[in-house]
Amino acid sequence: MTDLDQRVSAFMPVVRDIAEEAGLLAMRFFRSGESTTARIWNKSGGSPVTEADVAVDTFLKIRLSQVMPEAAWLSEETADDHRRLGREFVWIVDPIDGTRAYLSGSHDWSVAIGLLHREEPVLGIVHAPAHDTLFEALRGGGARRNGASIAVSERDSLDGASIAGPVPFLDQLARRAPGIRRPPRIPSLALRIVRVADGSIDGGLVSSDARDWDIAAADLVLREAGGILSTTTGQAPRYNEEEPVHGELVAASRRLHPRLIAAITG
Repeated sequence: MTDLDQRVSAFMPVVRDIAEEAGLLAMRFFRSGESTTARIWNKSGGSPVTEADVAVDTFLKIRLSQVMPEAAWLSEETADDHRRLGREFVWIVDPIDGTRAYLSGSHDWSVAIGLLHREEPVLGIVHAPAHDTLFEALRGGGARRNGASIAVSERDSLDGASIAGPVPFLDQLARRAPGIRRPPRIPSLALRIVRVADGSIDGGLVSSDARDWDIAAADLVLREAGGILSTTTGQAPRYNEEEPVHGELVAASRRLHPRLIAAITG
């Protein structure tokens, strides 16, 4: 383990506590099976944001900046500061990933926290407070769910494989792999990816326009659980670019990943 990895490992318990506190803050406005009590408005692109998103984002920025003051900041709910480009460390945060699910009372939303070192994730936490579940990973340290080690599915065939993703993407895949199974929709992209990591599903598809904050933390959890997140051409996502936007992505175990790519692109 490098000196950097040891440093990050040393403050992981603090970041875990911060993630859990953030989850409790979000839960104040959450109503299971019912509409949130939080105030709601629309951002310029039309996507919803709530006072819970803003409150959690503010809380995380304050607390995580105390953990590593030299790290830059990139978050869905904070105006982008391009001084982050070229910085050695960057916190990548989505205060509530799956806001529409949160709004409607669905449990499938999460708080996602990632730390980049020179554009590579070295720490990742995806906390699903409504499920009382926390996924975490350190580079080179394995992946865990509520403290227990996790690993991807051992399935190596698409026949009978459980693949989650947007309907158009799944329809495209099903034309070439008609034996796939479709689990219930998972609105939070971070949760979709970490559920591949713990073997709950065999694969996950992400449509174009995902952002760094949707996937960076979950990407590390998946890697450390033995899986791969890549573009449909097999390239690893690039983080902390000028525009932190991604094309279509595929998440699966190392066994299933090449078969999934071949079916999508074939």
